[in-house]
Amino acid sequence: MASSKRPKLRRIQKYNPPYLLNRFPPAFALSLGKEIVYLLASKGKPVLEGSDWEEIFANCIDASWKPSNVGLDDVVKHQCAWGAKTVKSNNPKSQRFVRLISGRNSPAYSFSQGKILGADPNKIGSMVLDIWNDRVNEVQKNFNELRTIVLVKANDLTNMVVFEIPTLAYDNSDLFWEWNDNNNLIGREKKNKFHKFTWQPHGSQFTIIEEVPQKSLFIQVRKPNTLNKDLVLDTVGFDESWITVSYTDD
Repeated sequence: MASSKRPKLRRIQKYNPPYLLNRFPPAFALSLGKEIVYLLASKGKPVLEGSDWEEIFANCIDASWKPSNVGLDDVVKHQCAWGAKTVKSNNPKSQRFVRLISGRNSPAYSFSQGKILGADPNKIGSMVLDIWNDRVNEVQKNFNELRTIVLVKANDLTNMVVFEIPTLAYDNSDLFWEWNDNNNLIGREKKNKFHKFTWQPHGSQFTIIEEVPQKSLFIQVRKPNTLNKDLVLDTVGFDESWITVSYTDD
């Protein structure tokens, strides 16, 4: 006779993300604005790329910055990981699509594929996408959620758009591939022929085209004066004894 009691089960730990996708914490925008102003004041040049953006984003959400080889989990907080991308734009607020450079995918290396140019585009495209998908799937084993954080920046860094998207593996059956006039491989969605991927045989660069979410964070900052070098050195108490000079053959 079956027992009428409910069985005692171990509780399944429910995953709670740090915050909802593309809905940043209340202090995030101000923190990012301060980081950008400090960068402009200290560098004197509106240059923000790669690892600098990863570190700034990590600081703004109180996460760990852990640069990785694959670039999908450079920022980590609890069971959520982010890859970070920057894109230049003449007008970030009106940017509708962005091209995200997403690694180097080489069918020659990964699949020992000999002939590339002139080969069946769908065969090569499937290989290129499989390399991306395998990277995503491997990293995803260690996290509950993968995201990509994108900074669309003006040339002078005084205005920018920030948004998040999920980092996904893609189903190749939803795509078709073709060579363009520049001998680059183009991946299009079958349902609407949207140009989703570009792969360049020379260098093996893989690019994903993403639509900017309609509701994205827009931040403007006032350009600060550059910090005076001599004043900074005085502030930190610099003197000539800090510098030792010798020759390598001494």
